[in-house]
Amino acid sequence: MEKLDLKKQLKHLYKASAKVVVAVEVPTMHYLMVDGAGDPNIVPAFAEAVEALFTVSYTLKFMVKKGALATDYGVMPLEGLWWADDMTKFSIEDKSNWKWTVMIMQPPFVTEDMVNAAIAAVKNKKNPAALSLLRFEAFTEGACAQILHIGPFSEEGPTIAKVHQFIEASGGKLRGKHHEIYLSDIRKAAPAKWQTIIRQPLC
Repeated sequence: MEKLDLKKQLKHLYKASAKVVVAVEVPTMHYLMVDGAGDPNIVPAFAEAVEALFTVSYTLKFMVKKGALATDYGVMPLEGLWWADDMTKFSIEDKSNWKWTVMIMQPPFVTEDMVNAAIAAVKNKKNPAALSLLRFEAFTEGACAQILHIGPFSEEGPTIAKVHQFIEASGGKLRGKHHEIYLSDIRKAAPAKWQTIIRQPLC
């Protein structure tokens, strides 16, 4: 049986240096997504969204593995887009006005029909709270800058600043939404060892 390592195929996007900011070109890819708002540490909607995403992603994985494609692959890491309607009030100290989209990238052979079948299967078995909010959508970022942050989320500030400085120094401007890719299982790893790719689209 064929086993795909998508993180290895997309190494330039899912493995980043913690020392230097690099420019990357992110192609159009398809994701399972759930939108929400509020402090992710407080609002139940965030954990519910993550549960729905992983449940459907793993259901899809095993459907593909057992189906006609007979292909195995690793489920991709959780990612998050973060913003506020008024970005001047976007603050790490006050997350109450944050808006977010959490998402998991899917292999290119996954279709909307396959996603719908997986959602139906999950609904019959577990029916997680955020399942009805889940969607399958193409997402294009294009030109971005990124770096790896090692440590707790609360200490990302200097790392984010480094990305912004890189963009400004290269004559670019920030655009789009702050993007994070969570490479660590925070339930198991110590906060000091959490690995998060910080990505910022630019123009």
